[in-house]
Amino acid sequence: MNWTLEVVIVPVTDIDRAKRFYAEQLGFHVDHDTAFGDQVRIVQLTPPGSGCSIVIGRGAVPQMPPGSLKGLQLVVRDIRAAHAELVARGVEVSDVTTLGENPTPTPDPLDNVGFIFFNDPDGNGWAVQQISSRP
Repeated sequence: MNWTLEVVIVPVTDIDRAKRFYAEQLGFHVDHDTAFGDQVRIVQLTPPGSGCSIVIGRGAVPQMPPGSLKGLQLVVRDIRAAHAELVARGVEVSDVTTLGENPTPTPDPLDNVGFIFFNDPDGNGWAVQQISSRP
């Protein structure tokens, strides 16, 4: 049996500001932005190439304190290119950091252990890890 993670709720204070950050600065695809009256709004966004989306909104979305989600992680094949892209899009992002030693020898010393970190406008914390040895 396959178990797939499809959606992660990200708590935010301002839906439009968060939508702009994720769509325009991070390049996530806006799957839908749906309102049901004035009380319910759901915006689903998906990172390029991902099978898992994030949802921001109000009403039908479980409530958590904005900025309380930490440790969300994206994976890319080239951490340096990801860093350059985020900087070019105006995202405040850490320098490339190496965490630990690579458990599997690979041609790129950043494979598996290269990371960058950033927060969304509400303080939800994201990590980006390089894994280029996956088929």
